Amino acid sequence: MSANIDQLQENMSATGAPLKGHPIQIVVANDDHTFELNEEALEEVLLQPHIRNKKVVVVSVAGAFRKGKSFLLDFFLRYLSADCSPDWMGDENSPLEGFSWRGGSERDTTGILLWSEPFVCRSGSGQDLAVLLMDTQGAFDSESTVRDCATVFALSTMLSSVQVFNLTQNIQEDDLQHLQLFTEYGRLALEANDNVSKPFQKLEFLVRDWSFPYEACYGEAGGKKIMERRLTVSNKQHPELQQLRRHIRSCFDDISCFLLPHPGLKVATNPHFDGRLKDIEADFTEQLQILVPLLLSKENLIVKEINGSQITCQDLVEYFKAYINIYQGEELPEPKSMLQATAEANNLAAVAAAKNCYTKEMEDVCGGDKPYINPEMLHLEHKRAFDRAMELFASTKKMGGAEFSEAFSTKLKIEIKEAFDQLVKHNETKNIFAAARTPAVLFTVMVVSYLLAGLFGVVGLESVANLLNLIMVGFLVLMATWLYVRYSGEYRHVAVQIDQLADHIWEKRGNITINDGQSATNSDISSSQTQMIIPVQCLPYTTLNSVNFYFIPISTTFNYKYC
Repeated sequence: MSANIDQLQENMSATGAPLKGHPIQIVVANDDHTFELNEEALEEVLLQPHIRNKKVVVVSVAGAFRKGKSFLLDFFLRYLSADCSPDWMGDENSPLEGFSWRGGSERDTTGILLWSEPFVCRSGSGQDLAVLLMDTQGAFDSESTVRDCATVFALSTMLSSVQVFNLTQNIQEDDLQHLQLFTEYGRLALEANDNVSKPFQKLEFLVRDWSFPYEACYGEAGGKKIMERRLTVSNKQHPELQQLRRHIRSCFDDISCFLLPHPGLKVATNPHFDGRLKDIEADFTEQLQILVPLLLSKENLIVKEINGSQITCQDLVEYFKAYINIYQGEELPEPKSMLQATAEANNLAAVAAAKNCYTKEMEDVCGGDKPYINPEMLHLEHKRAFDRAMELFASTKKMGGAEFSEAFSTKLKIEIKEAFDQLVKHNETKNIFAAARTPAVLFTVMVVSYLLAGLFGVVGLESVANLLNLIMVGFLVLMATWLYVRYSGEYRHVAVQIDQLADHIWEKRGNITINDGQSATNSDISSSQTQMIIPVQCLPYTTLNSVNFYFIPISTTFNYKYC
């Protein structure tokens, strides 16, 4: 009997009302630093018949690990469970129930959790709203990467209408830098945002353990004073600091701040502390009674909006799925630690300096105003400039160590190779003989075709003569086309193809052999060349017995008979 009473007490709020629901993990953090959406659990929470079509309010708490986020959320639960009544704090001897929390230095929450039973509250305008409480994995623990922290914070900010940024003692510059990184990671994912409205709704800086009430009093008024100091943009600030503050203000429709005192030594040092109000300092509970209604009272509820439209619980399910897919893919860049980002920038600067060194030395050898250089000499100069550039890169002081710099060394080699390939092509255009190759080849083919057509016409081979005349006309058209393209600059791809044909003819010069029925045997003919067998019914014995013609890449064999 006593056991049943104890179990019942565990499921009761401090006000004596049953505490319905339990925390349920919606976004699971895997050991391989990926995140997975528990769709079944999400739908179990948000698609309940009595709330699925109601507008939704999502209040999230995020920040560094072991700073009391879950502890704070349980007071939110207590307030909502008491139906926002003035005496919601309840019995001072009741332990704090709800989201899992404990003292100590090790993390307790992972991924993203929701309270399984949304609270239905009537807003100041008389509309019934579903209120969701969201708990998040703490940032900057020893098991999370920068990407893990950024993903959790960004997801919770994208999906909540109120994001409570849980800080301790003060709003410091590194807190703002982390906020900038995390919100930018979220804003980057919201590509569909209209770029007119701000991507997120309300940000609440919650400064815990505020120790300077003589500078700024506890509560909202003191918080506003501190926030204005920290987020003010002045001309005396470095441009980087100005940009950071403008970025934060550009991300949220509303930003406010609240200062909370320290809850007391019993809370901080007693390993058996279970959240009873009698063990918490009165200053803390007094400010808590102001803070919680400030966020959750019926007249202060903020409906979740995306692109300016209020969404329902059913809509939120789809946005959960869409956003988690973004962070599971490879579309977004990898957020980096400050050291990694600095080391990367440092190495990229070294790559740029080394490449500039290579480019300058090669410009002195084969720049735009330099004459054509022998390809072998060009390669030797490239080798010398390449060695000089790699030596400069190796001697430059770089952050990250040798292993980190190896990837950038490879990047430099690739970029230098690409630059050299361009220099080779540019140098080739300076060769007057190479430039004249295409018209020379086309003209030669036309002349030879014309002469051969006349020759075969004399001996009575009209079909062959006509074929050669057709070839001559075709190459005449190619010549005219090439000249037009070179003159006008239009249809350059056509000129490239004609150049390639001319190069092929130049490099693969074949032969035409006419002999006593023997096939062409020139050793220079490749297997890809084509043999044209043209039967000749009668050829006078007095004609040429064997004539070799070396002009086109087609080995043509004429078989004939003597009359």
